[in-house]
Amino acid sequence: MAKIKLSDIPTTPPKKLDKDTVKKATDQLLEELDELQNLLYAQHKNSVLVVLQGMDASGKDGAIRNVLGKLSPLGVRAQAFKAPTEEELDHDFLWRIHQHAPAKGMIQVFNRSHYEDVLIQRVHNWIDDDTAYKRMKAINDFERLLAAHNNTQILKFYLHISQEEQQQRLEERTEDPRKMWKYNEKDIEEARLWKQYRKAYEDVLEECSHIPWIIVPSDSNWYKEHIIAKTVRDTLKGLKMKYPMLKR
Repeated sequence: MAKIKLSDIPTTPPKKLDKDTVKKATDQLLEELDELQNLLYAQHKNSVLVVLQGMDASGKDGAIRNVLGKLSPLGVRAQAFKAPTEEELDHDFLWRIHQHAPAKGMIQVFNRSHYEDVLIQRVHNWIDDDTAYKRMKAINDFERLLAAHNNTQILKFYLHISQEEQQQRLEERTEDPRKMWKYNEKDIEEARLWKQYRKAYEDVLEECSHIPWIIVPSDSNWYKEHIIAKTVRDTLKGLKMKYPMLKR
């Protein structure tokens, strides 16, 4: 099996695609998703976990707002994982994650996730490689547990942007008043570790592929949102759900 090399994978949409056509198709997908999410909530047998990972400024917030944010808030939850608290550090690294696993009938979105504990911690040498690989094995076991014992469909998206696009988006946060609230000086420091993060992500994409990753070209938000919407739609449609009938 060939090693994953992110530099060989495009970050832009196929040239043959028309932006307006794809955006119209995405709108149709969102209409279908609205009904399917209602079915998921009503049937109460399955759950969905959407994991969004990617470099800083890869568009995780936008994906949540423009795709999953269009659905009923009764059936969708989003959780952003920041630096662990003192209490969380006193437990195993998955303790804080498991508390937010989706209940039956729900779509749970992770804006960053359990993978941060084998990405940022590894890049900054807060854990060694041996610990990182043990954690990756634990992550695989955790995901198998959710899938096997709670009927959880796990969708893992790596939002794949170019270094040039990342730099442009980070610069926009210093210039666009609507985006200045996102500015964090640490993001600039992290961006300098581009190669280290790329290597860490390549390891994660290979070692934690029991539930496969979807690598989404994300330089163009319209294409990224289309891929995510289509994948979630197809997953829910594949469950062959039906509304519960009255018990007579």
